[in-house]
Amino acid sequence: MAQPVKSYLYAGLAVLFWSTVATAFKLALAEYDFIQVIFYASAVTVVLLFAVLLFQRKVHLIARVTPRQWTHSLLMGAFNPLLYYLVLFKAYSLLPAQVAQPLNMIWPITLALLSVPLLNQKIGWISFGALMVSFTGVFFISSQGGFDGFRNTNPLGVFLAVGSSVLWSLYWIFNVRDRRDEVLKLFLNFAIGFVYLLPVMALFSSFRITLNTGFYAIVYTGVFEVGITYVLWLKAMNLTTSNAKIGNLVFFAPFLSLVFIHFILKETIYVTTFIGLAFIVSGVLLQQLDRKKI
Repeated sequence: MAQPVKSYLYAGLAVLFWSTVATAFKLALAEYDFIQVIFYASAVTVVLLFAVLLFQRKVHLIARVTPRQWTHSLLMGAFNPLLYYLVLFKAYSLLPAQVAQPLNMIWPITLALLSVPLLNQKIGWISFGALMVSFTGVFFISSQGGFDGFRNTNPLGVFLAVGSSVLWSLYWIFNVRDRRDEVLKLFLNFAIGFVYLLPVMALFSSFRITLNTGFYAIVYTGVFEVGITYVLWLKAMNLTTSNAKIGNLVFFAPFLSLVFIHFILKETIYVTTFIGLAFIVSGVLLQQLDRKKI
């Protein structure tokens, strides 16, 4: 198989898996609280990423981590999975999947804006316009079919869903100067984050496990939200000759996600959801034009 074909195959599989996780989140949250979901999903991710390190013969890299790098991983583990997924899953517990999932999509816009003060990068008026376009999409999605839908939209859920994009952006900004192996970094982040989650579980939830649909959805989340899917995406990016073309495939995920949400979760998909999602994706694409200009 030609290398470009392989890159699209890996990227396509990653996008397919990412498009299913919003449905998995809701199935898990139907039977477990949001703390339990991230705790058990993180445990699955840690085991899976360690297996990937074994397969890639990179376990020895753990012993080479310097004290400074350990300090960095301690910080990153606090952002992801601890803070980011606690906020994201709480948002999913308060909102329909078709609302929570697209709202999290604005992270490329928040990433561009936060890069100005934190990375000393410059952005033009196009990025500010892109922000307005994307937040117009947030308005449409939050309406859930019309102005009457605002009464059914949980404001805290919307705030948390949008806030999760800020946390994700901060995670990548703080991660950008760390040149270690990507799978190693992710493994350490989740292993440390899992340790952080232990007292959170003990204080605010309970260590219960029942082999039901929710539990299998948690396992699925641990495997496909970060673990295997992240490795597939890295493989695609390493094989491609155009990161931009591969990157644009990500924008199929939220639209494909609505298909799974409708047929598995039985949510009625509102026209305003499609309109809002189109605005958000347009804003992100517009912001990329500004980045290319720079």
